[in-house]
Amino acid sequence: MRTESARQQDVVRDWLVVDASEHNLGRLASAIAHRLRGKHKVMYTPHVDMGDYVIVINAEQVRVTGRKETDKLYHRHTGYPGGLKTTSLGEMRERQPERIIQLAVKRMLPRNPLGRDMLRKLKVYRGPEHPHGAQLPKQLVI
Repeated sequence: MRTESARQQDVVRDWLVVDASEHNLGRLASAIAHRLRGKHKVMYTPHVDMGDYVIVINAEQVRVTGRKETDKLYHRHTGYPGGLKTTSLGEMRERQPERIIQLAVKRMLPRNPLGRDMLRKLKVYRGPEHPHGAQLPKQLVI
């Protein structure tokens, strides 16, 4: 029995839309990462970017449980001495709600050039509108 391996030129990508207002952050990010990676396809090959394009709308309405709104912290560093900046989930939701979902999904993908290519196929929008109507995206049921 031969094992068939997919090639980059054989990959067929779909466009999918997810409404974040209906889901919890972790479960949503896990399902999106699964689709971006292409693990839902029959011919999944780990070294080929086989995933679909995923459009997330209503990012500012994503749900979290417990006290994460104040207790969950995001850290970044400016590169200068003493330049550690910390932001809570609540502050991030006011300023950049798209980043909440992007960071959650990014941390579930491989940390290499292939993972960065997969992350480029994720499109996150604050409100219910998106500019990808020409691609005829399908609704993703999670």
